[in-house]
Amino acid sequence: MARKPRLDLSGCTQHIIQRGNNRQVCFVSEEDFSLYAHYLYKASKKFGVDIHAWVFMTNHVHLLVTPKVAGAVSTMMLSVGRRYVRYFNHTYQRTGTLWEGRFKSCLVDSE
Repeated sequence: MARKPRLDLSGCTQHIIQRGNNRQVCFVSEEDFSLYAHYLYKASKKFGVDIHAWVFMTNHVHLLVTPKVAGAVSTMMLSVGRRYVRYFNHTYQRTGTLWEGRFKSCLVDSE
């Protein structure tokens, strides 16, 4: 069965949720949080996504974002996810997936 296409439209604010696989811990240390934030900042600038708010929990992430161009959120999250998983797996001597499938997103009404 094919995946449903995402609504990733320019100028439309979205609430993003990315969970750890089986709700496992994705951030062990303060350095992990800092590095994820750094990767997110760099990717948001590169792909044209405004980040309004974020919450990093030990096993998941919430973001409030607005893309400047269509498709930018997906590209940003792919970039951040790949970089962070490489770092996490190397640092904690593990292999395999860290995230629970694709990130979840929903449009946010401006009112």
